[in-house]
Amino acid sequence: MDSAHRDSPGTLATIAYTKLRQDLIHGAFDLGSKLRIQALCERYGIGLNPIREALNRLSSEGFVVQTDQRGFQVAELSIGDLEELTKARCWLDGLALRESIQHGNQEWEEGVVLAYHRLSRLPRYLDSQPAVRNPDWSKAHKAFHVSLLSACGTKWIEDFCDQMFDAAERYRNTARIAGPTSRSDLDEHRAIMEATIARKADLAVELLTQHFQLTSQLVRNVLENK
Repeated sequence: MDSAHRDSPGTLATIAYTKLRQDLIHGAFDLGSKLRIQALCERYGIGLNPIREALNRLSSEGFVVQTDQRGFQVAELSIGDLEELTKARCWLDGLALRESIQHGNQEWEEGVVLAYHRLSRLPRYLDSQPAVRNPDWSKAHKAFHVSLLSACGTKWIEDFCDQMFDAAERYRNTARIAGPTSRSDLDEHRAIMEATIARKADLAVELLTQHFQLTSQLVRNVLENK
């Protein structure tokens, strides 16, 4: 790839969007804090226009709030929004999981098992920093949830579920920073995986719903006591 293409405005805006989005998801900025464009340019080594384009895109996704007087700010989190998000995830992920179980083939089953296997072999937190989430675990965690829905046959639903996963991850990371929990949810993931590949749709959806609701409750407990 030549340098002119690599440094094109569209490419730089995508890079800025990806980096800033990940930092927002992982709680790198205080809730409600102002996102100063010049500071972001310096942080990511990217120019003004790509950063502004990234902020506008993130504003449309709800990660950033734009006001005429104050520019861009990190979106706040709320218990009410968390409850709505959890309800939407239970509905839509449950529907997608049912469709995957109905239509998924052997290759899909193997993908679910492999995704779980990879997740199960990774520590959730870094040994050197017990309070810091292992980024490899986070990637494997998302890959497992994506694998469950990957045979639903509807890209729109997959994309919506993916976006809601990231929104929920922002809540989880904010809660973890405020007060880590001792929960180990590997058994929950295993139960979901086993019910899924056994084609027990009602049980799999029930377990996935319980998984989301328990996570939401733990996050709520932390946020209410901040």
